[in-house]
Amino acid sequence: MLSHLDVNLIVLLLLLVVGIFSHNSAVTIAAAVLIVFKITPLSEFFPLLQQHGLNIGIIILTIGVLTPIASGKIPGDAILKSFLHWKSLMAIAVGMFVAWLGARGVSLMSNQPNIVAGLLIGTVAGVAVLRGVPVGPLIAAGILSLLIGQS
Repeated sequence: MLSHLDVNLIVLLLLLVVGIFSHNSAVTIAAAVLIVFKITPLSEFFPLLQQHGLNIGIIILTIGVLTPIASGKIPGDAILKSFLHWKSLMAIAVGMFVAWLGARGVSLMSNQPNIVAGLLIGTVAGVAVLRGVPVGPLIAAGILSLLIGQS
């Protein structure tokens, strides 16, 4: 009986339930989409999702972050003046640091795939329980790379 159970599907279903009960649409939608892919012929696209999903997600996230600039909600002169304010300069430095951490995280996740499951569980728990945003695996992996001395 146990040999017929698809543990990965059960995990996705549990994530779907966690997303629903925690009112977290990101986890709910992601789990639901992956369940549909898993139980339909769309499963043949898993290699494409694994290869390009992260980059597509980062592109969509970046579009969301840049939209206030493109729409004019943040005027151009305010952007230029921000380079004169210490908080904005600190924000630039922190943004650079986080981008560097993310790059280290991608490297660590590529070189040590055995840690990916723990990072994903921690990120999903943070999204579902702490109302976080699921950008955590890259930054978590970057921080982990600093802690364990890997690049």
